[in-house]
This record gives sequence, C-alpha cells and structure tokens, in this order.
Amino acid sequence: MGPHPAVAAIRLVVRRVLHDILDEHTRNPGEHSRSPVGPAGPGRIPEAPREREPAPLVLVACSGGADSMALASALAFEAPRLGVRAGGVTVDHGLQAGSDLRAAEVTLRLRGLGLDPVESVAVTVGRDGGPEAAARDARYVALDAAAERHGAAAVLLGHTRDDQAETVLLGLARGSGIRSLSGMAAVSGAAGRYRRPFLRLDRQTARKACMVQSLPVWDDPHNTDPAYTRSRLRHEGLPALEKALGKGVVEALARTAQLSRDDADALDAWAGRAEAGVRDADGRLECAGLHALPPAVRRRVLRRAAIDAGAPAGSLFARHIEEIDRLITGWRGQGAINLPGRVVVRRQGGRLVIRQG
Repeated sequence: MGPHPAVAAIRLVVRRVLHDILDEHTRNPGEHSRSPVGPAGPGRIPEAPREREPAPLVLVACSGGADSMALASALAFEAPRLGVRAGGVTVDHGLQAGSDLRAAEVTLRLRGLGLDPVESVAVTVGRDGGPEAAARDARYVALDAAAERHGAAAVLLGHTRDDQAETVLLGLARGSGIRSLSGMAAVSGAAGRYRRPFLRLDRQTARKACMVQSLPVWDDPHNTDPAYTRSRLRHEGLPALEKALGKGVVEALARTAQLSRDDADALDAWAGRAEAGVRDADGRLECAGLHALPPAVRRRVLRRAAIDAGAPAGSLFARHIEEIDRLITGWRGQGAINLPGRVVVRRQGGRLVIRQG
C-alpha cells in the first residue's frame, strides 16, 4: 500500500525540484572539483587524482508549521534516494515569548527526520516597512547566511498556493503593477537559491500530510492575529471573496500570478534591450527616446535606472515611477523629484539626471 495521497503529492513535487537541482549541479559543478594540472610527460608531475564532486546540499527553511514540516519530511524522504544531502534551518525572530524554546524544538524535530546539518539562527527584527516586511527581510538575510555557511545549493521554502493567492491580493491592493500581481516565483534569489515546491499545492494538503504522518506542528499565533494584514486577508478577505464569488478564487489568483509573471518577464526583457537605445554617449537617458517607448516598457527603464542610482527597490512604488514619467510625458518645467534612498531625478537639456544626493 502506497503513501497517503497528500504525502504522495508533496513527495512528488519535492522530487521534481531535487531533480532540477541535480541537473543544474551536473551542468555547473561547484568549486570542489580539482582542475587538471596538465598532461603527464617527461619533466612533468603526474596529475593528481580528481576529487569526486560532493553531492549537493539542500536546506529546508522550517518554522515548525504544517507547511514547512511537511516539506522537511518530504525532503528527508526523497533526498537520500537521489543522492542529495539534506539539512534544515529554523529562524528565531524573537518576536514572541519562548521563541528560542520553539526554535530548539524545531531543530530536534528536523534532526529526528534525519536531516543534517540542522541549525537555529536568532535574528533581530527591525522596523523598516512594517513588522511583516521587517521580519521577512531579517529571515532572508539569515537564510542567505546559512546557505553560504554550509555551501548549500538551494533552500526550500514552504509557500503554498494559498500563500500565493494572498500575495497577489496584497499586490493588487498596493496598486504596484503587474510585477506585484506575479506573486512569488517558484525559483528566486541569487543563482536560483530559493525554491518553492508547494506553489501549486494548497495549505490543506500540507496539513493533511503532517496529520497522517503524525508530525507535530506549531501554529504561529501571528497567523491569526488581526493586527497583521496578511492574517486579516487570510481569515476575512479570502473567505469573503469565496462567499461572494464561489470556490476557486485561490486557484484563479494563483493562475493570475503565473500569467502575470510571464508577462512581466517578457516586458522586463524588452526594457532591458530598449534601455541601451535611449542612452546618450555619457550614459544619460534621453527624454525623446524614452517618450517613443510604450509606457509599460518606459516605466521599467525608469525604475531600473532609479534602482541603479541607489533607490531601494522595496521602497520604490508606482507613484514614484509615475512622477518620473511625467518628466517625460508631461514636461512643464517642473522641479526635481525626490525618491527613497536620497535619489534625485531632474530633467536637464532633454535628458534625465538620476543620482543620489
């Protein structure tokens, strides 16, 4: 008798991701391989035996919740069968009493699954962007550091289709454009470090997989705290949409994310090619050339230029880009525009000058 359908579904998507990682590892071997020292011959030192390339290490980011525990269990099951090393990391945000004890419990559970290495990382959460954004930023810094420390090929994240739907709705509410509607990517981060195998699986599947395997899970009280925007959306917004529009809203929003991502990627590539054609010999953006571009492409060029000048991407919103765009399409001699990161944009002599300070 095979595993429960929920367990089988989760193992399947993890297996596919591990296959992808192995394929990439084969095509781009790491620095552990020893370079040949040259052919043997008279007066030459014989070539040393080539060291065998070690198996790639894949880490799972685990909070102890149902999604990440189901992911950790599937990784522990599939990795040895494919010759992949598997470990885990839990991040202690320090936002709740006893969070250090919870993190210690998670590390014990991960080791109990057979994962190695396993570690708990404590972080200090700042205030920039609000509590949710600040916690997310601190978490990714910690995960990046852990991946570097252990030489991990990838870090698996337990975001589900439900999380994707919530992300799309939050992007829609911000009015930040098609890139926000594209939600979370299945592969993201430097060199594709972060992988999200569960984006096409619902949250209930992960919880069911934990239940049938008797995996203990921790339910973060922040997930039900109405003080947090995502919590309100999860427990009030999405249920209201499903009541008004019927079942299938989550699936439709997840499809919207993928379609939006495809469109956004195509427009980003177009903007990347167009940018070279609208810069003068000194590298400044020419307003006439920008004006001739389609608005969606032009605004991407402007956004990229602002980020290159030092504006933080996470603080650069649609209204900022619209203000810069008016220097191109609605020029009336208006003054400089101040952007986050102390970046200033002004129009001079038919060109845009974008610099810090």
